[in-house]
Amino acid sequence: MAGWLTTHVLDTARGCPAQGLRIALYRIGPRGHEKLAELETNADGRTDTHILPAERFAVGTYELVFHAGDYLRASGQGGAEPLFLDQVPIRFGMADPEAHYHVPLLLSPYGYSTYRGS
Repeated sequence: MAGWLTTHVLDTARGCPAQGLRIALYRIGPRGHEKLAELETNADGRTDTHILPAERFAVGTYELVFHAGDYLRASGQGGAEPLFLDQVPIRFGMADPEAHYHVPLLLSPYGYSTYRGS
């Protein structure tokens, strides 16, 4: 069995899942960034499919870019321009070829946190 990658975005300022947040996934290699996927979160703050499914999984360094600014503007939390948070990049490594990697994002207009989830 091969590994896979998922995410979950929660809007901690509003206390709800972040629906409609665009996320891009890049593999970081010797030639730079290679875009692998672009998805949007559903009503539960998750993507409808794995961001990186098992059939495309490979160990390596990756970057998720959460388009937080677009989401914050659309949800009425934008504030003055330029926004404090616009794009939130999270670079991480996946070393276990058979593991489920879960990279959630807890988001508010002025801060965020992440961790390796389960």
